[in-house]
Amino acid sequence: MPRRSPALEKATQGPCGLARSLGVLSDPWSFLILRDVFRGRRTFTEFRESLGIATDVLAARLHTLVEFGVLVRVPYQRSGDRARDAYEPTTAGLELKVPLVALLQWGDAHTAGRGRPETTITTGTGAPVRAALTDSEGIGVAVGDVEFRSMTGLTGIRAADEVVDAE
Repeated sequence: MPRRSPALEKATQGPCGLARSLGVLSDPWSFLILRDVFRGRRTFTEFRESLGIATDVLAARLHTLVEFGVLVRVPYQRSGDRARDAYEPTTAGLELKVPLVALLQWGDAHTAGRGRPETTITTGTGAPVRAALTDSEGIGVAVGDVEFRSMTGLTGIRAADEVVDAE
C-alpha cells in the first residue's frame, strides 16, 4: 500500500481544520469514493468498476477513509464467495455530504458540463437540495460576508455566544 506523504501526515496533526481535512481527503479519488458511497455503492469491486481506479490506489484510499473514521468496514459474504468487507459511512462520513453538495454546486455553476449533471434531492419529497452558509442562528449569510481568520491572537470573536479573549 502506498505510504502517505509526510506533508499530508503532518497536516492531519496541525491546528487548521481545513488542512486536517485535506490530510484525510488528500486527493480527488477520496471525494469520488464518497460520491459513490452516497450513490449506494459499498464494495471494493463496485468502486473499482465505477471509478476505473487502480486497485492499490483504491485500497490505500479506503484504508485512509477507515483510519480517520469516515467509513467503517462491514463484513459481508455472497453465496459461494469468501467473506469480504463492504464500506459504510460513519456519522462523520455522512457529514461530508455538505461539502460534497457544495463542490457539486460549484462544479455545475463554474465548469463546462459534459453529459448529464449530478443532482442532490431530499429522500422524502425529491426536492432539490443546496448547500448554503448560515450563521449560528441558522440565518443565511452571503459569501461576501464570510472571511477566514486565524484564531491565534484574536479578541472579540464570538464563539457559542461568548466573547473569546486570546490573552
